[in-house]
Amino acid sequence: MHKFKLPLFIILALVLLQAGAFVANAQTVIPAELTEASKECLECHSDETPGIYQEWGTSKHYRANVSCFECHQANEGEKDAFEHNGRFISIIVSPKDCAKCHSKEVKEFDESHHAKAALILGSLDNFLADIVEGDKNFYGGSALTVSGCKQCHGGVVEVNKDGSLKPTGWPNSGIGRINPDGSQGSCTACHQRHAFSAAQARRPENCGKCHLGPDHPQKEVYEESKHGIAFAAHEDDLNIESAKWVLGEDYTAAPTCATCHMSAVRTTDGDLVPVTHDVGMRISWNNRPPASVRPEISDAKLGLTKMAKVSWETRRENMQQVCTVCHTPSYVDNFYEQYDGVINLYNSKFAKPGMNFMKILYGNNLISKTKFDEDVEWTWWEIWHHEGRRARHGAAMMAPDYTHWHGLYEVAKHWYTKFIPELKEVAHKNMESGDAEKVKGAKILQKAIDELLARPEHAWYTGNLSPEEKEKRRKAQDEFNKRYGN
Repeated sequence: MHKFKLPLFIILALVLLQAGAFVANAQTVIPAELTEASKECLECHSDETPGIYQEWGTSKHYRANVSCFECHQANEGEKDAFEHNGRFISIIVSPKDCAKCHSKEVKEFDESHHAKAALILGSLDNFLADIVEGDKNFYGGSALTVSGCKQCHGGVVEVNKDGSLKPTGWPNSGIGRINPDGSQGSCTACHQRHAFSAAQARRPENCGKCHLGPDHPQKEVYEESKHGIAFAAHEDDLNIESAKWVLGEDYTAAPTCATCHMSAVRTTDGDLVPVTHDVGMRISWNNRPPASVRPEISDAKLGLTKMAKVSWETRRENMQQVCTVCHTPSYVDNFYEQYDGVINLYNSKFAKPGMNFMKILYGNNLISKTKFDEDVEWTWWEIWHHEGRRARHGAAMMAPDYTHWHGLYEVAKHWYTKFIPELKEVAHKNMESGDAEKVKGAKILQKAIDELLARPEHAWYTGNLSPEEKEKRRKAQDEFNKRYGN
């Protein structure tokens, strides 16, 4: 619990009001009893919404005498405020509301990528859901976007004139939700209402609502990894219900997503690494873009000015403090060498050349400006957005099957059997077009293809492996066939 020194005039006021009175916005004051407003709420809601009532009854809020009105109270004139039994309330409890008591956590969250998650709605992902896969028949937009993209990323919650919320944005617990009060985020994305259980937020399934699937399979990657295997085997040893949950002090049996990215850690030197609600504080690569970048670069683009000043080296040191509770420093150092190696391989051999090819295609009008109307666009999209991400996340979380077979194997297969042939076809088609500008662009594309394939890492494709490499591979194959051949 946070400790603050209260000014003398507040202490005197509390004495005059009797210690049990609730003081709005006072993070440090626990009411001695429920307020009259909340008592009135509970009289009805214990019968009308018993599930909510019972969930609240299991929460720390219940034990702290914080209830319905303290969280849902609103001021007349606010966008989503409406009068209910003589008091103004709002349906949504936003981070701004939570900050009345949890200011540190909300401030950290505001500096994180989670708070900016709704900005994805202008991306190609959203173009797919809105246009390619969707229509305009759900309140002028795509029902898929509302029930798909926005449920993880969040979207704008719009308010009807009577204070009710439009179905285009509610119900929604997307982590980057844009609330009527102007705040960004949804605390209930992780701390499910109305129990707001810390234990639930610590479990890997909690993150798996959004971090799974073909393009960002962190949940599946975790389950394959040694960390996930350890969690499944030793879940009962994690002390996950503990109010104080410090790795190295309260448990060591296995880490969860929260352990590595957010939770408190007691280092081997006895230092305490505190809890953080900024999930970027321990990440040293951003693996979301076509080519991985250092996180401070993407933070700057998102307008996260504080985090843009935190170097990737500092963030890596933060994560290494977690790792070394259970692993030796040399083990951790070698792991990061391996991880960086995969990122550098993917970036150099596939991602950056692919980005350059697409730039040539669009910049020289070799394909139309309409997205996803040509095969080469779909192929490139799946190479980086699905397969390349899987490889990178697999390497980041020590899941070899995702690094290789679900990752770089798929990248290479589609690179050589689809992407390069499709690029060659585009070059040939435009070379034969008779349009001088397109012919010029086609020559630029063909030159880029030839230059790329001339690089040593693509020599197998052009049949130009060195004699030494060929002999090395022949010997290895002969030995393999002796062991396993018929």
